[in-house]
Amino acid sequence: KAQRDADGMFAPWRATLSPIGYNTNLVKKEDAPKSFKDLLDPKWKGKLVKAHPGYSGTIMNATFEIARDLGWDYLEKLAAQNVMQVQSATDTPKKVALGERAVMVDGAGYLVIRNKEAGQPIEIVYPEEGTPLATGPSAVFKAAPNPNAARLFQNWMHSREGQQLIVDGARQYSPHGQTVEKPGVRRLADIKLMKEDPEGVYAQAEAIKKRYAEIFKV
Repeated sequence: KAQRDADGMFAPWRATLSPIGYNTNLVKKEDAPKSFKDLLDPKWKGKLVKAHPGYSGTIMNATFEIARDLGWDYLEKLAAQNVMQVQSATDTPKKVALGERAVMVDGAGYLVIRNKEAGQPIEIVYPEEGTPLATGPSAVFKAAPNPNAARLFQNWMHSREGQQLIVDGARQYSPHGQTVEKPGVRRLADIKLMKEDPEGVYAQAEAIKKRYAEIFKV
């Protein structure tokens, strides 16, 4: 519906990644998981936190991509790890930074970066299988009261200047090839990503929520 109401094509203005993260006070770097499959190791039982796809669009994308690429049997094995369930993609980094859980399965990667830069004991891991991706589209609506102003803002937001502000201020990942990350932060172009599929998510969302709830009993 939003696409029908939009004046022109959607364009992504940010890329939200759902990486793995861990508490550096609870997990040594050499012992940290490097992949989603590593999270099935018995040593992580009772130490993981994951957000629920029924409450978060970012996590719906992440769960869809993990189930598609690794199989639902992977999530069934993950559920046996006594995973703490939270709602928002912003909740998992908080739980890890506070030490309530050692490792997050998914969540807002930009918050992991922000929390780390603020001195909190948290580190990011881009899993070997690929990191789940959810892009943030933007568009000018056909019925916009000030369409020319909206187009001007749209042009600025997608410029290098606008995108660099998103990178520097929000610590979001930008699809703009000329943005520059701060030292120590991996560039988006250098991260292996899982493929986003908005149509697939839209078609399967209800089935995903139902099956997820059955597997994790939430």
